[in-house]
Amino acid sequence: MKTILIVLGIIVVLIGLSFMGTYNGLIKAELDYETQWGQVENQLQRRYDLIPNLVNSVKGMMNQEKEVFKAIADARTKYGGSKTVQDKVNGAIQIETALSRLMVVMENYPELKSSQHVTGLMDELAGTENRIAVERKRFNDSIKAYNTKVKVFPSNILAGMFGFEEADLFESVEQADTAPEVNF
Repeated sequence: MKTILIVLGIIVVLIGLSFMGTYNGLIKAELDYETQWGQVENQLQRRYDLIPNLVNSVKGMMNQEKEVFKAIADARTKYGGSKTVQDKVNGAIQIETALSRLMVVMENYPELKSSQHVTGLMDELAGTENRIAVERKRFNDSIKAYNTKVKVFPSNILAGMFGFEEADLFESVEQADTAPEVNF
């Protein structure tokens, strides 16, 4: 009888340790993707800070493209006022769309390309865009790892019990594969 109780006690301890490990794994995965989102935000903020310098430099050389400048200003305002991750993702996507339109406009003005200030800002922005792409990939990788833990058995049982829900990936807009069109 004593042996049976010891064996049952060991089984209960092992099951408890297994549940604890699974729960801790879910917490770690959640913290990983939240930390990675911070890295995405750092790069988005860098882009957000570079945009006014670029826009002001370009504005000084051309005044007739007010619609493009307004779209960029509106996108920055939307991003700056975002509170949730999804709102920030949507704001970042709007900024990307507006920036791509600005790039099309700039292609039509050779004097902009020859300005060292504009060229320097464009290089910084291109570097930032590359960093954003890397951080977005890392963020999505961490979301994938987290979502996998939330969905697979047996961790999905604990995930459901403790309120862990799937997280959203940072996806591009539907029109991302279509080049922006700017008409003069």
